[in-house]
Amino acid sequence: MNIRPHNKRKIINDPVYGFITLPDEAIFDIIEHRYFQRLRRIKQLGLTHLVYPGALHTRFHHVIGAMNLMMQAVEVLRSKGNEITGDEALGVYIAILLHDAGHGPYSHTLESLLVYKLSHEELSLLFMKALKIEIGDVMNVAIAIFEGNHPKKFLHQLVSGQLDMDRLDYLKRDSFFTGVSEGVINTDRIIKMLDVVDDGLVVEAKGIYSIDKFIVARRLMYWQVYLHKTVLAAEHMLVNIIRRARYLAMNGEHIFTTSALRPFLNRHIGKNEFENDEAHLENFAGLDDFDVYTSIKEWVFSKDKVLSTLCKNLVQRNLFRTEILSQPVDEQTVVTLKKSICSAYGLSADEAAYFIISDEAHNSAYNPLHDRINILFRNGIVKNYSDVSDQINASVLSKTIVKYFVCYPKEFDASVQF
Repeated sequence: MNIRPHNKRKIINDPVYGFITLPDEAIFDIIEHRYFQRLRRIKQLGLTHLVYPGALHTRFHHVIGAMNLMMQAVEVLRSKGNEITGDEALGVYIAILLHDAGHGPYSHTLESLLVYKLSHEELSLLFMKALKIEIGDVMNVAIAIFEGNHPKKFLHQLVSGQLDMDRLDYLKRDSFFTGVSEGVINTDRIIKMLDVVDDGLVVEAKGIYSIDKFIVARRLMYWQVYLHKTVLAAEHMLVNIIRRARYLAMNGEHIFTTSALRPFLNRHIGKNEFENDEAHLENFAGLDDFDVYTSIKEWVFSKDKVLSTLCKNLVQRNLFRTEILSQPVDEQTVVTLKKSICSAYGLSADEAAYFIISDEAHNSAYNPLHDRINILFRNGIVKNYSDVSDQINASVLSKTIVKYFVCYPKEFDASVQF
């Protein structure tokens, strides 16, 4: 009897979907790789757990779940007569599994800050190309699908599109872990309604109400979770902490950092550096939430008052107050607030600027200009979702909503009027 010494067809028990069976040995090898295992140490929702305590799930959880949905989608599309070869199926599983490999610490919060002008998608692609050396040519199809260069364009839409498996998983998963029921969507129903027409992904007309719920859920989850005003304050405080630490480091100050974080504070490392020196990708592969938070805990004791105060406030969850405004904050209000902070903290105007955050939040639930959700009717006609939805005003949900906000230390409430 031939007994395999090592079974790579493992089963993962996921809290959202239950048991997930890995579809191929190559998937197991990728999951076991150090590039992938680092996703266990990167929170899916950054600092959202400071508002919703259950939001401690990781990018690892998310991409495993997205792969599970991708396996369901491939099965459904094949059952409707759409050809997806074995290599294409494996390629699209790998593409969705690695679509977030390039996320840095705290996911989107520090994107384009630790790494200069290089998105997490571009970094994911660099990881995929590096994995090809160890995993083999099976990565070629995955890379083509991820980049949108594969002949079957609908495969790319399943990875990156208006109804991709990424969005379907994160809405359901983030709703589960935050306890925000407004984000609950019926992923089974949506996936079972998928089909392909003219090499483009479509949804059968009888599934349109599930799409209505999906679009509304995205809008609500953004305001209630992803762009929650206290989450915005915490994340911008973290950004200012890293900005201050980098300023000190690049001006010759000796500050504590982990070895993984140090290169990304001491200099600007961007696309050119990553492409010309493989060591930068290896350094980035060692960087995660733990490096940043360990450093922040040490910076509480920094001699620099700006850095130590910001870090102490974040560690103790003494978060800035956030005011949501209908228009950008008045410049004179910022000047008045800055003077109060300078006086109370004994800081210069430049230093006080770290304690005032003025920005805007954008919420776009459905953008038909980027990639339409197409609805397939029984007569074979395909129409844009926003033209046929009769349950909600889809044209309203297609608009990008902008809210302005300002964050500042709570003790200065009496100093300003908004």
